[in-house]
Amino acid sequence: MTSSTAITREDSPAGAVPQNAWLGVVSAEHASIAVRRGFVQLNHGKRHNLARMNRGDGFVYYSPTQRMGDKGRLRAFTALGVIDDDEPYLAEEVMHMGAKGAIRPWRRNVRFLQLRSVRLSDVSGELLLTRQPNWGYSLRFGLVPLPVGDFGTLRSAMAV
Repeated sequence: MTSSTAITREDSPAGAVPQNAWLGVVSAEHASIAVRRGFVQLNHGKRHNLARMNRGDGFVYYSPTQRMGDKGRLRAFTALGVIDDDEPYLAEEVMHMGAKGAIRPWRRNVRFLQLRSVRLSDVSGELLLTRQPNWGYSLRFGLVPLPVGDFGTLRSAMAV
């Protein structure tokens, strides 16, 4: 990763635990773009979920698919980092949403760790999140609270 917003394990000690953590849902392709550019964008650029997060919160991207609209399933945790600003901001560029027109999306800055993706099936037995019945149903909201212990488990599992 070449992004100036990427952080190494030295910048974020293995023992450092955020007070809160979040799981955002986007395709792996969109997660890759966000990691390269150092931001979080959810729910087609809407502000409401981004405003729930605070500076220093842990953040993980979960990607059900490789590309938006794909029928094939990926089901992987594709990025992990820490929220690095105080408020959502409007992006400079315009996003074209097909029949819905063009929008300027809301974003948050994130300092992403240099990690590898890990499949859900490789860690689901270790996560509190996945122990709840029908846990995946909540992912349709685009952002869900993630137990802080799960953030640590994922950080370890995704270590390069």
